[in-house]
Order: sequence, then structure tokens, then C-alpha cells
Amino acid sequence: MIYSLNGKILTKEMNFVVIECGGVGYGCRTSYNTISKLGEIGSETMLYTHLYIKENVVELFGFASQQELNCFRQLISVTGVGGKAAVSILSDVTPENFAFIVASGDSKAFTKTKGIGAKTAQRIVLELKDKISSESLSISSTDYAGVSAVPDSSAIGEAMEALMVLGYSQGEIAPILRKLDSSLDTQGLIKETLRYIASGK
Repeated sequence: MIYSLNGKILTKEMNFVVIECGGVGYGCRTSYNTISKLGEIGSETMLYTHLYIKENVVELFGFASQQELNCFRQLISVTGVGGKAAVSILSDVTPENFAFIVASGDSKAFTKTKGIGAKTAQRIVLELKDKISSESLSISSTDYAGVSAVPDSSAIGEAMEALMVLGYSQGEIAPILRKLDSSLDTQGLIKETLRYIASGK
């Protein structure tokens, strides 16, 4: 299994990049969001990867962040969503917004991506929310011990679910949520939590 690639950028196109590692060029399909974060051709970069194998298709996908890779893996676990469709969605939706859309059940947001119809969009939301539930990732009041005077407790619950979609555990998220401004809405809580995690504090 190829977990990541760290090397020089040989080719960079709209949804494709070639990274040279140890004299070998690895072609990766990727999202516009990742391409926009990469440096110029010849510069060094690192991508988190997923080797996609289905029937006669073997493709390597690469992403600039672990969060985007987690979103990709969540998407391809949905019935009828392949690697190319997942990359198309992640070209239009950031990991942060992806998590928010799933948590809030706003399936219409996915239909803005070319090739994603209403039925597929609804399936993405339903299957991912069901998956969270089946894995017993429900939020209990004990996760928020110390969080007082929350004007909209549903915002914390939605933020927690959204961040779980990205692959974070309750143990990682709950302590951070306790420190945040309780007046923030769901999207604000997600943004601040991701920023806090990225800072490594």
C-alpha cells in the first residue's frame, strides 16, 4: 500500500500530477483544491495517497491533506460513487464544507458538481450519516462536560458529526470544542477546530 509520496513535481495539470520519488514518476489523479496548493513544476511536495482498485481499474489518487484523503475514502464507500466522481466533488467542495454538508444533510450542495445528480447526492448524505451512526459515533452529553451556556447545542453536535466524517475521534474533538466560543455556528466551530488542530496546539 502506498501511503504517501514525497518528491519533485514533474507534471501538473487540472486534475493530475506526477511526483518523482527515487527516480520513479507516480501519476496521481487529484482535486482542483489539491492542485491549487501545490508549488511549481520542479518543486518538492508531499501527497497522501489512495490506491483505487475496482474491476479493471487501478489508479493512484493523491491529496494535499489527510482530511481531503479521508473525505475521498468516505465518498468512494458510497454506492455508485467512483474515484473520478469523488475527485470532482472534492474539486468543488473543501474538506471543511464537505463535512458541514454531510452533517447538515444539505444534499443539494453536491448537485452543483457536474455529473452528480439529486439521487446520488442524497445517497452520499444518507449513507455517510448512517455509517457514522452504525459505528456508534453518536454524541453524548458527557462529551461536552465543561461546555456551558451553549445557545445552540445542535451546532456543537453537527460540528462533532462533521469532524468525525473527516476521520477525527470524539477524544480529539471534544477538548477543542470546550475551548471555543460557544456562540459560534456549526461552520464556525468546524473552521476553528480544524485551525486549532492544524496549529498543533
